[in-house]
Amino acid sequence: MKILFVSLGCDKNLVDTEFMIGSLAACGHTFTNEEEQAEAIVINSCCFINDAKEESINTILEMAQYKDQGSCKALIVAGCLAQRYQDEIMKEIPQVDAVLGTNSYEQINEALREIQNGRKYEQYLPLAGLPEHQAGRNLTTGGHYAHLKIAEGCDKHCSYCIIPHIRGPYRSVPLEELLAQARALAEQGVKELILVAQETTLYGADLYGKKSLHLLLDQLNEVPGIQWIRIMYCYPEEIYEELIHSIKRNRKVCHYLDMPIQHINDTMLKRMGRRTTRAELSDKIALLRKEIPDITLRTTLICGFPGETQKMHEELMYFLNEMEFDRLGAFTYSPEEGTPAAEFSDQVEERQKKAWRDEVMELQEEIIFDKNEELKGRELLVMIEGKVEDENAYVGRTYRDAPEIDGYIFVNTDIPLMTGDFVRVRVTGAYEYDLIGDMNDEFTK
Repeated sequence: MKILFVSLGCDKNLVDTEFMIGSLAACGHTFTNEEEQAEAIVINSCCFINDAKEESINTILEMAQYKDQGSCKALIVAGCLAQRYQDEIMKEIPQVDAVLGTNSYEQINEALREIQNGRKYEQYLPLAGLPEHQAGRNLTTGGHYAHLKIAEGCDKHCSYCIIPHIRGPYRSVPLEELLAQARALAEQGVKELILVAQETTLYGADLYGKKSLHLLLDQLNEVPGIQWIRIMYCYPEEIYEELIHSIKRNRKVCHYLDMPIQHINDTMLKRMGRRTTRAELSDKIALLRKEIPDITLRTTLICGFPGETQKMHEELMYFLNEMEFDRLGAFTYSPEEGTPAAEFSDQVEERQKKAWRDEVMELQEEIIFDKNEELKGRELLVMIEGKVEDENAYVGRTYRDAPEIDGYIFVNTDIPLMTGDFVRVRVTGAYEYDLIGDMNDEFTK
């Protein structure tokens, strides 16, 4: 069949999508980006926050029209929304032919066969263990970078988060399997590995009796062809000494750490179910910057969590001004049914949430602009992402920038380059989030 994929939500979901595509391709199916041509449509859904849930539902309804009026013979919903609303989706949207839970995406071929035989299909394997990948993985990121999902699920149970209910407990992928995946990706031309999980810092604790992300980094650093290794989703309280030393000693590991803190007021942190305090966060940030002076720290925040006051918000603003995170994203609190925080009585008005978020992002814009100005004259290694149309310039990323979420550097040069090339660039200008630079005479591909 000719299949259209729509992958929504996070990069962890995207990895599942890529394995589904690989599994289907191994059975002879082909793929299209045109809804009108698709004989089957697969939506890998998200429901982490309300906006994501609405996007998933709207996408299903939109694709259902092609089942009614177009060439589509099979409509399949996978992922988080499918896991969370097991009974509702097929009942409320009869055009849906199959639903696959978060641990069941490897059943995608079986689902298609059942639909072709005139039967509906549902599969919700227990949220234990990990799917067995019977086929390879087809990348959708352009081939020069790929996400490596090192674990599934979460044990933290923060009061605002539904993930443990729809992804299950924390399960690490065995180190040998991750190394095999990394080698296979490198053979396909991947140069940057982005390590992802609901929480990367706990990697290996369930399998090996201790946190083992540092051991994984040591071995990934030896994989031929890989040039950058980037770490995302590190809970600050779980960042440990051996991990810091591994980041320092392994040449390929980017001096970049994504460390979601959500807030810094101790009352807010406790109500959120976070396992840290403002003082501990300050100490951890100071330690990271002392041990790795050129480290780029990225964080995310929740604005307007139940019970937050103007004074708490001002405390957060003071902290952000003091800490000067290199990268930051802020989101308004979204009450998720089934979570403790959704039942809290002191919910904050939507208008206030947005106002606080806007203030945070305005401050962060000033901080990043100042930091970018300080980079002028500095030479940085840049991975090329593509060419600027009709100009002798290219778009790239430095070690300071994760794809899709951080900024870019625009590189002026007459030398022809390809996506995935690495070049040395001297920074000459700065915008609020992006940089401008000239390529040096000496460069490497």
